[in-house]
Amino acid sequence: MSYGQYKVSGYITDANTNSIIPSIEVFDKASGLLTVSDDKGYYEFTTQKSKLSLVFYNSLYELAEYELELSQDRTFNVILNPLEEQLSEVVINARRAKVFELKRLTDVEETAIYAGKKTEVVLVDQSMANLATNNSRQLYSRVAGVNIYQNDDAGLQLNIGGRGLDPNRTANFNTRQNGYDISADVLGYPESYYSPAAEGLKEIQVIRGAASLQYGTQFGGLINFKMKDPNPNLPIELITRNTLGSFGLYTNFTSLSGTKDKWSYYTYFNYKKGDGFRPNSEFESKNVFAHVGYQLNDKTKLSAEFTHLYYLAQQGGGLTDAQFEEDPFQSNRARNWFRVNWLLYNFKLAHQFSENTNFTLNVFGLNASRDALGFRTNRVDQIDPETERDLIKGDFRNYGAEARILSKYELFGKKATFLIGSKFYSANNSERQGPGSDGFGPDFSFQNDQFPNYPDQSEFDFPNLNAAVFGENIFYLADNFSITPGFRFEYIKTESDGFFKRINTDAAGNVIFEEIVEDDRSFERNFLLLGVGLSYKPWESLEIYGNISQNYRSVTFTDININNPAFAVNPNITDETGFTADIGFRGNYKNYVSYDVGLFGVFYNDRIGFIQKGLDDGRVISERGNVGDARMLGLESLIDINLKKLTNLNNDFSLNYFLNTAIIHSEYTSSLQSGVVGNSVEFVPDLNIKTGLRFGYKNLQANVQYTYLSEQFTDATNSVDANISGVIGEIPQYDILDVALSYTYKRFRLETGINNLLDQSYFTRRATGYPGPGIIPSAPRNWYTTLQIKL
Repeated sequence: MSYGQYKVSGYITDANTNSIIPSIEVFDKASGLLTVSDDKGYYEFTTQKSKLSLVFYNSLYELAEYELELSQDRTFNVILNPLEEQLSEVVINARRAKVFELKRLTDVEETAIYAGKKTEVVLVDQSMANLATNNSRQLYSRVAGVNIYQNDDAGLQLNIGGRGLDPNRTANFNTRQNGYDISADVLGYPESYYSPAAEGLKEIQVIRGAASLQYGTQFGGLINFKMKDPNPNLPIELITRNTLGSFGLYTNFTSLSGTKDKWSYYTYFNYKKGDGFRPNSEFESKNVFAHVGYQLNDKTKLSAEFTHLYYLAQQGGGLTDAQFEEDPFQSNRARNWFRVNWLLYNFKLAHQFSENTNFTLNVFGLNASRDALGFRTNRVDQIDPETERDLIKGDFRNYGAEARILSKYELFGKKATFLIGSKFYSANNSERQGPGSDGFGPDFSFQNDQFPNYPDQSEFDFPNLNAAVFGENIFYLADNFSITPGFRFEYIKTESDGFFKRINTDAAGNVIFEEIVEDDRSFERNFLLLGVGLSYKPWESLEIYGNISQNYRSVTFTDININNPAFAVNPNITDETGFTADIGFRGNYKNYVSYDVGLFGVFYNDRIGFIQKGLDDGRVISERGNVGDARMLGLESLIDINLKKLTNLNNDFSLNYFLNTAIIHSEYTSSLQSGVVGNSVEFVPDLNIKTGLRFGYKNLQANVQYTYLSEQFTDATNSVDANISGVIGEIPQYDILDVALSYTYKRFRLETGINNLLDQSYFTRRATGYPGPGIIPSAPRNWYTTLQIKL
């Protein structure tokens, strides 16, 4: 048996014209997509296998399949025959399904290593999700164990967690777009107020387990949104999509794309507006994205990206359990508003020093703000007295750079791959809380002169500095067995500089106590995270993988400095530490079934959460702090069955069934708080199922999806009954049925669907702050229709 890694490369040309063909997808029938030919028709990839079943695919050419045997690097040129007739979309999908059903990342991609990691890739262009509203329940249906807040019918924010991670604004994942950070502040405030338009996405990469080594310290791993590539064959391509839906929904997505000589570009504009499915829930959103690339030479490419999102949303407020039971779609907040202004930019240099060494440099930045205005009280059923409103303004100014170099080399006669990288990140954020206007509209200006005795006032600057060095190395002990150790060294300096004001008044509004508390802190630390991944591929249809990695989560400034009437913060709150581990098997058996089944463990020290705490005066409050140590153990499985092949249907048909299951046991193992040890961990449904059937005939496709989550708790004391704010209490089990249809005719595509077909009344979230506090209902039955035109 031979050992090491082999490079396969070559040029792909047209049989009739002998011209090069760009954008040909090269697949390994067992593991999925390997690479795509560039604008010179050149493709290249590396593999540890001595035998390969390769497929060369493009919708305009006949499918070409080859069996290769490798004992050394090989040049393999391919000639493709053009199709004589245009294929229907269903036939195209059937041809692709012949190659794969689930895509996973290969061991090495550009300057990143994924060997031994749990990776899942959402192929957005094949999804039948409601892309116009970024419907995350549908988009992430094939990502195992994901827990989602489903209260936004426009997809303005992404709220996903999993394995016991709070889904709130995806704060426990490192969220990136084309490889660079997009959250407010990676360490100090890692919440994602911006989510890219799904209609502009090529794929969504979800990397868990040992992802902390390359992408940060977080427990969740990485979510990376990959935008669509510029069309390499045309100087200009126009796609426009218009969507109408329930509750006054209208969206427009228009993109331009093309390539001319060494220049390439992809840009879109996305507009959304609607009334929302509750009173006082109107919204309007505008999003612009632009990518420009320049191929300097064969080895060097430059690119620049710009993203701007602005949206204004009225928020109907939260509900108590009694209100939800009475009418889940009522609202007693008509003056609550939320505004986001998000500006991202990125510059990338990609350079190939040699055949075996690649380098990338991303320089990125964020200039953004989020403003929340409204009447808040811990009694969410209280009628708004129409006095001054609470206003919280956050401004985020950060920039950073991440450099990576990946090199392939030989060690003791065997090939290996080495990655080293570094990241510098600087943030200078600020947050201010105080009195807003007593009007009804979205007036985001402070009214301190008009309301000088407003009790909740604070103003803080949060300068944060982070420097990291990370590295991984794939050692191939055999051509089917690899071990990948890695490390990440972090230096973190977080600071807060500001004050908060305490004011007590009597019943007549006279000040009886006033105190200004200066709160200047500086917290400096450095530490080393270690991890290792293993991959064993005994057969073409099977890979056994495993990994273990240390994790860390810094206390964020909102954990400490925001005054919230719904809960208190323990002044001794501190950082979380722990580790995650995965072991599983995955593969594709003769294209009949694609599968990924694994066990995982997540172990927290000093997990941050809520407890119900009794005070000396007899009151019971919700307190946020370090609850104790916890562990989550679970099984995650994703199985996709190609029923078309099993039933021998012809190529006019496609038929697939998938089952996504997560079974999780969670438990607090130690705590200084009474009544916590042995309790379940928050945001962990014991059972999380998504399953569905997809059927196609020629240009018509249909999809049915069913979602079920068992009950889950929102605090460490496992309170079933809610408190007066609606923040604490059980989230009951729920199940949802969605259906979708699409039809394609030449340059036109019509999509339609009904979400929550059975019209279930349910909720997935008890918000501690905006858009609550309290229960935030999920959408009732709703429909949408999209018309796409491609020119």
